[in-house]
Amino acid sequence: MADASSFYITTPIFYVNDVPHIGHAYTEVAADVLARWNRQAGRDTWMLTGTDEHGQKILRTATANGVTPKEWADKLVTDAWKPLLETVDIANDDFIRTTEERHEVNVQKFLQKLYDDGHVYTGEYEGYYCVGCEEYKQQSELVDGTGEYEGQPVCAIHSKPVELLHEKNYFFRMSAFQEKLLALYEERPDFVQPESARNEVLSFVRQGLADLSISRSTFDWGVKVPWDESHVVYVWFDALLNYITAVGYGQDDEEFARRWPAQHLVGKDILRFHAVIWPAMLMAAGLEVPTGVFGHGWLLVGGEKMSKSKLTGIAPSQITDTFGSDAFRFYFLSAIHFGQDGSFSWEDLSARYQAELANGFGNLASRVIAMITRYCEGEVPAGGEPSAADREIAQIEREATDAAWAAIERLQIHEAIAAAWKLVDALNGYITAEEPWALAKDSGKRDRLETVLATAYHGLGTLAVLLSPVLPKATAKLWIALGADGTVQEQRIDRAYEWATGSHVAALEPLFPRVEVSE
Repeated sequence: MADASSFYITTPIFYVNDVPHIGHAYTEVAADVLARWNRQAGRDTWMLTGTDEHGQKILRTATANGVTPKEWADKLVTDAWKPLLETVDIANDDFIRTTEERHEVNVQKFLQKLYDDGHVYTGEYEGYYCVGCEEYKQQSELVDGTGEYEGQPVCAIHSKPVELLHEKNYFFRMSAFQEKLLALYEERPDFVQPESARNEVLSFVRQGLADLSISRSTFDWGVKVPWDESHVVYVWFDALLNYITAVGYGQDDEEFARRWPAQHLVGKDILRFHAVIWPAMLMAAGLEVPTGVFGHGWLLVGGEKMSKSKLTGIAPSQITDTFGSDAFRFYFLSAIHFGQDGSFSWEDLSARYQAELANGFGNLASRVIAMITRYCEGEVPAGGEPSAADREIAQIEREATDAAWAAIERLQIHEAIAAAWKLVDALNGYITAEEPWALAKDSGKRDRLETVLATAYHGLGTLAVLLSPVLPKATAKLWIALGADGTVQEQRIDRAYEWATGSHVAALEPLFPRVEVSE
């Protein structure tokens, strides 16, 4: 197993046949928050994302647009996929493209090893192929077409006709790994999460695994099979290898040993590739399997999975241009139970922005900084003997910190945010109960006023640290206003309540300005 002091997390690499929508951004943000949290807990952390640029779907898209596949991929990466990372404030450590030499060369090394070790053979295959999924489909995965596709079998995911293909291909002996995979799931019950995803994978593998066709000869946009250049590597076999080629497989043994294995975050529609095919490939190569595979739910709009083909895709910038990237990050990771499907609506986003960010956290920050400025001339009060109410806040700071970290260790991001929010609510309740504005009117209660403000100030700093992976922009501004040393990202998040207080506060603009949403 990987050293507990290291943490490597990946998103899927995304297909460049079209521009990103909020479903893609959701995965990016989840991985980013987990990476930031682990980084701030002192772990040697690495976050990888990137793009999948081979395969028939991209070849056809590029051809339809009158450009080469590489030109198409270059344009989409430059104009859409890399800008997405800025739009939702992703602090990734690497971005891999499957057209890079470091990937292609080491895919060939991996495949050659499997071939040399007898895990690959020549065979013929006929089946229904969905170009959208880049996958052969079983009869059970097809439905009858409607409308213009009436009378044709269509893919249940894409609602588009499948193609009957007959090819001579190279096959990976995946069936040989059925029992080893079942043993893996048994020995490590948390290898596939959540439980619903694990059950699906177990059921699939128990039904029996077929060998996997891993090459194509009907088109040439892909990594060449090293011993037979008339074939290209099947796009999924190629794509899955990005998780190891990006961290030195085949060229930097030291870096590979430092980083691998990884925790994978994937949408549940690509779960089988990551939880069945990928570990079988690694077992065949004699490499360690991933730390785990977490299949998160879909974002639903109007009850349907977000999809470009069905025109339900929403560009992340449509949200961030109005509400900001912090609100995007907070909303999708707190409103949705991580691992389940979640419905998006503008009304819910707007309501949560106002209630939780603007009125809850933002207003709390503004009030505490303003009262210290007004009643203490900006000097952070030391505070006196704590009351039961003050001690309770200190206790909640510790509990929120510990509960949030425990939730992150289980990849339950929504629980981590909820734990921090208990402190938001507790501090708001504490200020309402203690009424520092009333204490300020009585010079005899000066000590109590300073103790209340010192308690609120400290709790606010703990919140800044705890929420920094989710709200990096707002907490960076708050940290400056608190007058604390260094940056908020440098603070140990697993001991957030131990942050060192500053001596003077500075002015703080509203962290979450009121937003007028036009109907």
